[in-house]
Amino acid sequence: MSSSFTHLHVHTEFSMLDGAARLDELVSKAVEDGQPALGITDHGNMYGVIDFYKECRKQGIKPIIGTEAYMAHDHRTERIARRGRLDDNGGSDEGGRKQYYHLTLLAENNEGYANLIRLISEAFLETPPGEAPQLRLARICELSAGLIALTGGVKGPVARALLEGRAAVAEAGLEQLATAFGGRLYVELQRHGLPEEERVEEALIDLAYRRDLPLVATNEAFFAGAEVYDAHDALLCIADGAYVAQDARRKLTSDHRFKSAAEMRALFADLPEACDNTLVVAQR
Repeated sequence: MSSSFTHLHVHTEFSMLDGAARLDELVSKAVEDGQPALGITDHGNMYGVIDFYKECRKQGIKPIIGTEAYMAHDHRTERIARRGRLDDNGGSDEGGRKQYYHLTLLAENNEGYANLIRLISEAFLETPPGEAPQLRLARICELSAGLIALTGGVKGPVARALLEGRAAVAEAGLEQLATAFGGRLYVELQRHGLPEEERVEEALIDLAYRRDLPLVATNEAFFAGAEVYDAHDALLCIADGAYVAQDARRKLTSDHRFKSAAEMRALFADLPEACDNTLVVAQR
């Protein structure tokens, strides 16, 4: 059976101008590739879940329902002294610390789905208007029943702390997640060609092995194929009020596209266990 776990971003954030992929097209690609499951993890919301679920059922593939939650600091009201442009981690202070981090949450069962809805609803209701809907890690841990957590790639709390040179904070955050989620926590690895991914990967693997946590290889699909990369790049500029020619702006790579199971196996040939665990997640 093919193995691949795709973070499907159909539309995200407030402008809905983050993903340029059509549901039917991406689901068809997964079906044609023989993949057993496909996941949706829109940033900070669950707007696309119902249509995604229906399309997956229509085409005979297992839908994995999730979200890429915005995890704030110890308290949602804590604010950093941001310097420079806003980004999809809420911007940075002078030391590189982010306003919030990304944590991938997947519904393992009906209880988990109900907890996802509750968490995202609370985030929208309790975050000040105009800001990304944020959650405290403590609250996520309180409602962790029925949820599978992935550490969130380079935007996640563990990887970001490592990138910021705060190894102790990274380890403490991972320990808190492991305590709350137990055997439902996976250390997430992504290879989209970003330098930050390369810088932090060895440390993430080391943390996972030392704490006996499983690795999982995932891929974010903001668009279907590399041929639409330029169009999607322009879409991001519209969303952010930026220009294509600007250097200091949010930018993805052409690898933020749908990948086949064979491509993922080749990309993670040195870590086959990380691909194997995508099947474990799908079966759960």
